[in-house]
Amino acid sequence: MLDRMVTLSRAMDQAFVNGTPEALGQAPAQPSWVPELDAWETEGEYVVQLDLPGVKPENVDINFERNTLSVRGQRDRGFVAPEKGELRVFFAERDWGTFTRSLRFPQHVAGDDITATFDAGVLTVRIPKSEAAKPRKIQIQTPAEAKQVAG
Repeated sequence: MLDRMVTLSRAMDQAFVNGTPEALGQAPAQPSWVPELDAWETEGEYVVQLDLPGVKPENVDINFERNTLSVRGQRDRGFVAPEKGELRVFFAERDWGTFTRSLRFPQHVAGDDITATFDAGVLTVRIPKSEAAKPRKIQIQTPAEAKQVAG
């Protein structure tokens, strides 16, 4: 009973996340999964971190186009059938296959200066803000100061 509930819960999650065929009980054309991410903003940049355990950095493709960051990649299945004999999987719960995540940013980003690092299964992408987007302090002038600047 518990296995059925877990299976149903996963199917519902998949249906809400990306409406994949496996969510509808159909065999997928290619297995897929959705990595978890965090994204935040500082004064000078946006930072996005994705959990990609078991993914090789060379299997990840990062693009930035029209203010949209797209991360695509693939995690291989953790087990492979031996050359001789037969592999019998008795429990397989980890996701594998392809993934895609996309985030749209405001127009004021420095797209040419984006950096990405991969450490301990976590991909970190840093998207600097353009100078126009950075906060700046505006000085308030008194009428006397305004006359000096104008005159």
